[in-house]
Amino acid sequence: MKNKSEILIKFGDRVREIRTQKGLSQEQLASLADVHRTYIGMIERAEKNITLININKIASALGVDLKELL
Repeated sequence: MKNKSEILIKFGDRVREIRTQKGLSQEQLASLADVHRTYIGMIERAEKNITLININKIASALGVDLKELL
């Protein structure tokens, strides 16, 4: 399970990094990605195992290619 948590941590850190570079709050990103406002925080804190569909929504909302998040 350790690998799983490391992956979630790295992904959450990457989302936070790009979000802050774009000057977006968690709530703004959630609105753009059409997900609940608490969901972004849970991803950034590695509390959520995100689906590919939601990864794609977040990448689109951030205006980046999917590969930039992975």
